[in-house]
Amino acid sequence: MPSNGQNLLPRPIPLLDALPRPLYARAESLGAGSWTPRHRHDWIQFSYAISGVLGVYTAEGSFFAPPQWGVWIPAGVEHEVITSTRAEMRSLYVRQADAAWAGPRCRVLEVTPLARELIKQFCLFPVDYAEGESPEAHLVQVLLEQLQGLPEVGFSLPLPQHPRLLEVCNALLAHPEQDAGLAYWAERLGRSQKTLMRLFQRETGLSFRGWRQRMRLLSSLQALEQGQSVTQAALGCGYESTSAFIVAFKGLFGATPGELFRQ
Repeated sequence: MPSNGQNLLPRPIPLLDALPRPLYARAESLGAGSWTPRHRHDWIQFSYAISGVLGVYTAEGSFFAPPQWGVWIPAGVEHEVITSTRAEMRSLYVRQADAAWAGPRCRVLEVTPLARELIKQFCLFPVDYAEGESPEAHLVQVLLEQLQGLPEVGFSLPLPQHPRLLEVCNALLAHPEQDAGLAYWAERLGRSQKTLMRLFQRETGLSFRGWRQRMRLLSSLQALEQGQSVTQAALGCGYESTSAFIVAFKGLFGATPGELFRQ
């Protein structure tokens, strides 16, 4: 799923042995098809899309950040980051010791207006900003508190560990427009529909129908970001009705496609 047949442009990984301060910023203007190879590091990363759609891929699943959302990546988690179109990205690197509240899993978080302004201001600081009782250090503390409280949203797609179920998911990811339902896949795997339903729920936390709907809606982000019409995006991800697609899209993202990409 990460490449989707694109010509990807390698993006360098910062050569850091350790973070010089509790918080480190990286601001980038990325070209279409920018790609960071799989890597891991000893600090937390929060990648935030000002414009464009970020895709973060891990062994546990895929995480998508449309404009004004971000992906929280715990320390030590191997990941790669891809942008299908031009994107403005802001990454915050956080020392583990300064975010003891951080959990062990990747999450997609909504960036509140206050957090957005704090990130914007922090990105103007020098790498070795003043610590102690300085105004810069106080802003960093407020920003860390804001990051702790950012609301989580369901823009992630968990992947199963079960090898046969992973085959099904990869086939669906490759062809989101495919209509084959649970009965088809149960027959291919030699399992009952009830067994396959239980397996999907246990491995992904979602029903087959719920997983496929989320996968289709998330896959439509790239088409919409590339300028395709809502109808084209709907058909490309398996919806026969544009109105049904818009209703489902708003149910997941809290906005219609037009509203989301105007933000």
